Amino acid sequence: MTKTVETLRVLERVRALGVSIDDAMALRRISMALHRWHEHECNGAIQRAGDAGDGAPFWHSTYDGRRICRAPDRERGALRRLSVILSRYPDLTPYVQGDPRGCALYLIRPGDIPDGKEVESYYSRGVAVY
Repeated sequence: MTKTVETLRVLERVRALGVSIDDAMALRRISMALHRWHEHECNGAIQRAGDAGDGAPFWHSTYDGRRICRAPDRERGALRRLSVILSRYPDLTPYVQGDPRGCALYLIRPGDIPDGKEVESYYSRGVAVY
């Protein structure tokens, strides 16, 4: 299956949730940006400053770990855009999965998560946006 066909299938699954095509394409771009960010975090190329790791992001050498320079905070921008888009779709809840080996963004519908259960255990029941 070609990449174009798979992209169209993903967009159609998101559209089936009642999301506009423009928002579906934006959600896909957000998911790709988060996925790339998670890859950089996982390999140590990007690290956040501060004791809790919640400060400004910096590029680090993956060879010796030294700080190189400040990095643009694409994660916070993507999460902000995600929040704006999903404010138009109150029935959908985003779940950002930080493991770079899988999809970064899932859209959780009402009923996807059993009552009393944690989303971390059932997020794959949602719609993967990749």
